[in-house]
Amino acid sequence: MDRRAALKRAAKEMKPEAGVFQIRNVRNGMLLVESTLNLKTLNGRRVELARGAHQNARLRADLQAFGADAFVFEVLEVLEEKNEGFVYRRDALKQLEAVWLDRLQPYDARGYNARPWRCARGTP
Repeated sequence: MDRRAALKRAAKEMKPEAGVFQIRNVRNGMLLVESTLNLKTLNGRRVELARGAHQNARLRADLQAFGADAFVFEVLEVLEEKNEGFVYRRDALKQLEAVWLDRLQPYDARGYNARPWRCARGTP
């Protein structure tokens, strides 16, 4: 019983890992790049795909066409926790996601992400 209590306590004290991941369609190479504050939630996203559901309409259409087995989840980068200063994890994660979106360009025919909106002056 003590071991179980110790494991529960350790699980509560463990901080979840935040990171950026991609859902890749192995049939056509299209990507969806997203981020999460808890990478352990990816299992739930896999279940969601297995049920044929997803928020992204284009991915959902390919999911119906190719099936859930055509999609793989890959962690691109885990957010490094900094010990000095105060950092909003959510903001740091969005910046990390923006780096990966810029690097992979998963828009239009290359992926499922919507292009970031830019105003006429080129600033968001």
